[in-house]
Amino acid sequence: MLALMTLTFAGLANAEEVVADLSRDEVAITANFDGSDILIYGAVKREEPPVGDAPLGVIITVSGPNQPITVRKKDKRYGIWVNTEAVEVDSAPSFYSIAASGKLTEILDATEDLRHKISIPRAIRSVGAPSDVQDAPRFTDALIRIREADDLYQRRDDSVQLFDETLFSTTVDLPANLVEGPYETLIYLVRNGKVVDRHAASINVNKVGLERWIYDLAHDKPLIYGILSLVIAISAGWVASAVFRYIRF
Repeated sequence: MLALMTLTFAGLANAEEVVADLSRDEVAITANFDGSDILIYGAVKREEPPVGDAPLGVIITVSGPNQPITVRKKDKRYGIWVNTEAVEVDSAPSFYSIAASGKLTEILDATEDLRHKISIPRAIRSVGAPSDVQDAPRFTDALIRIREADDLYQRRDDSVQLFDETLFSTTVDLPANLVEGPYETLIYLVRNGKVVDRHAASINVNKVGLERWIYDLAHDKPLIYGILSLVIAISAGWVASAVFRYIRF
């Protein structure tokens, strides 16, 4: 009886599966890169019609490389602004976009959000803060607010198009100020606030061309990069001075 019940629940848990793809799996950052967009689309595979009347929800997240970051608070002391408090955030995605077929807080249970770390605050990991810092969560809120203003954190309710609870699609806008690395894409199917299936894909973001050459030179051969920068600056100054003298006389 127990074995039969286990198989039954397992069958129900896998009754709906995600089949999805991306319009592109690589983004090239060039010297004139001003952003891009990714189309994410797919379908829900079913062995049998869904049980119950609970509507299906689809949540799609795109997350950039995680990085530790220090969030500082500035206060005005003796007429100048100085850093007074700081909290080290252990891990925060450099970019995070979340799109949902409805309002996120209505289609996703808070316990499931905590478990899968889907919403923006849950995606940020901050274990502890100095004992002398009051109200440490406000530093995480400040980080979210700053990155939302830079279009690096995006929450877009009602932006996933869902047709007959079978086909879905959405477009994610990638800003120009992206960090290199793999960007993880996760697609969640949700019923009754619970995640019933998940699909993962990856987008590679890399510098190419002149941008790649300058980046590698600056990190691999900093001395040559510094000398070259100095030569270019001196040459540009000399050329500007010569042009100015020519125009003047």
